Amino acid sequence: MAHNAFYAQSGGVTAVINASACGVIEACRRHPDQIGKVYAGHNGIIGALTEELIDVSRESDEAVAALRHTPGGAFGSCRYKLKDIETHRAQYERLIEVFRAHDIRYFFYNGGGDSADTCLKVSQLSEKLGYPLTAIHVPKTVDNDLPITDNSPGFGSVAKYIATSTLEASLDIASMCATSTKVFVLEVMGRHAGWIAAAGALAGQGEGEPPHLVIFPEIAFDREAVMARVDYAVKTYGYCVIVVSEGARYEDGTFLADAGNTDAFGHRQLGGVAPTLAGMVKQDLGYKYHWAVADYLQRAARHLASATDVEQAYAVGEAAVELAIEGKNAMMPAIKRAAGTPYQWHIEPAPLAEIANREKFMPRDYISEDGLGITQACRDYLLPLIQGEDFPPFDNGLPRVAKLAKHRVERKLPDFEL
Repeated sequence: MAHNAFYAQSGGVTAVINASACGVIEACRRHPDQIGKVYAGHNGIIGALTEELIDVSRESDEAVAALRHTPGGAFGSCRYKLKDIETHRAQYERLIEVFRAHDIRYFFYNGGGDSADTCLKVSQLSEKLGYPLTAIHVPKTVDNDLPITDNSPGFGSVAKYIATSTLEASLDIASMCATSTKVFVLEVMGRHAGWIAAAGALAGQGEGEPPHLVIFPEIAFDREAVMARVDYAVKTYGYCVIVVSEGARYEDGTFLADAGNTDAFGHRQLGGVAPTLAGMVKQDLGYKYHWAVADYLQRAARHLASATDVEQAYAVGEAAVELAIEGKNAMMPAIKRAAGTPYQWHIEPAPLAEIANREKFMPRDYISEDGLGITQACRDYLLPLIQGEDFPPFDNGLPRVAKLAKHRVERKLPDFEL
């Protein structure tokens, strides 16, 4: 007998998270004997708690296929972390109650480390309550900080965008530095891990080529050393380009730019490290500067997505369904690198207990000895992930995106207060 599936998106979206959704939905449709309808949570896990379900089974094949080239979160995402089961048991029991009411036996949760934790806890509680639920985590995060997997879907496209933007902005600065801006600072995402900042270094190939500095969260910020390197670059090359992670911090752990509050996951809200760093340049060296913050643009740039990233994002969604059909539970399809040149990869199941609430940081041997650049090992790791172009179709000069009907499922339960 076929049972229904539930899919939800969590956390900050990416240029390719909908490609994973496409992989999940299309794979489910290939197994009508095991999977009946596919429901999506409106605004992520909140949709399950509030019984705001979207009947994806009513979407056309064409609309579902268009998800592969559509950025953002097609069904709505959220930053909402379920707390521990002991003190917030009612939330987990509500999820099971909703799943039971709609005959949902497959749970696919598309997100990062916190989402992996939620997926694991839901799996554990369903077992305790005697409800047969297969929970599979679908990996996603631009930060590239999920353990076990070679890389996280979403990262390759951000890496390609940041490397390209660094290259293009550097040409702008170089052409104007004689009479205008001497220092350019690009702020990129990366709270605790410097993978995205490292990708900016791909823009330069040899001595003196920008970016001249990369500032990582993994390396304690030394203002004197950084300013000395900036001054050297300007005097030697005429200008200086810096890529800095939003999570740059001092040796005591204090962020250079802390907004002073936390998000729903309990993470410190960051932002403003670029103007902070630019202010130091002005104060210490007196150089004219310009800064930019990639912000949402870096994770929404589907027009410049890495073909490798799109392929992997779809593949993990597809593989999640196959794992569920095989009876695997509390697992995540992880990308495994088989070879570097040419890049070869495959997917293996990984237990959520080894993924949830764990972070993968930049290895020290990926960061140059002075802490302000990347090594060849890092370059060898990153380059395969930005390869290939997967352009979306265009209409009137603009990318075509999926148009979903988003039919709502009739509620069967009383309201639930979050």
